[in-house]
Amino acid sequence: MSRVRERLTSRAFAWAAVVIALLWTTPTLGLLLSSFRPADEIKTTGWWTVFGAPHLTFDNYREVLFGSRNGSGRLADHLVNSLVITLPSVLFPLVLAFLAAYALAWTDFRGRDAVVVAVFALQVVPLQMALVPLLRLFSQGWLFLPAWNVDGPARFGHLWFAHTAFALPFAVFLLHTCLAGLPRELIEAARVDGASHRTVLLRIVLPPAAPALATFAVLQFIWVWNDLLVALTLSGAAAGTAPVPAALAAMAGTRGNEWQRLTAGAFVSAVVPVIVFLSLQRYVTRGLLAGSVKG
Repeated sequence: MSRVRERLTSRAFAWAAVVIALLWTTPTLGLLLSSFRPADEIKTTGWWTVFGAPHLTFDNYREVLFGSRNGSGRLADHLVNSLVITLPSVLFPLVLAFLAAYALAWTDFRGRDAVVVAVFALQVVPLQMALVPLLRLFSQGWLFLPAWNVDGPARFGHLWFAHTAFALPFAVFLLHTCLAGLPRELIEAARVDGASHRTVLLRIVLPPAAPALATFAVLQFIWVWNDLLVALTLSGAAAGTAPVPAALAAMAGTRGNEWQRLTAGAFVSAVVPVIVFLSLQRYVTRGLLAGSVKG
């Protein structure tokens, strides 16, 4: 009798999950179908009418990506800007946090525990509170970066620095939790055999830390790619440095009634992080659970 109840309960939960998934994805499906519909149909009929009389077109994506008309967005250029901003903003904190996590986990020095606590506490510092001090530093040309009012590719350095600084506390905490869970006997045996820190780091620590590294890379990539506040503040919304979210915000403000362009632009912006997540999703769960169970 108990097994029958368990089966009924599991089936009920399965059906509930299916219903929730359908309700969750229905608006996304409507947005996707709207991005392929002509402008006059979007403004006069609902997206569900596409199943009865489908009139689909790729003109919306062609106009949003490569259009020459005013307000088209030209997201192809901004996609390049987003990649230039996002990739270094992922690699810089990834490398620095990995080195810092190894030092905090397996190198003995005075004040190590205090540094770990300080890194953990820095995660509660809100992004908005640090933007004004950063702008003051950048405006004076500090931190080995050009002055903030310089136009062109030099502004990418400001964005890289900001995203790296804000990402380091979480990255160090996540990787430290993973590296501290490695068997101490393994590290000590390697040191007894004469292995240097470089050998231990690359050959012993790096392979088991790969899921945690991939997890942070995915989270950081999605965060930076979708960021609007830092992009608008530090890039100045200039066409040469503004990423996709800034371009979409400008399109929504100037062409708010052009639903066919906004829906197409939204999916152009979403396709890259979706591809990154799907390609690395098998590492995410293992990376988040790394270090939670020892032994």
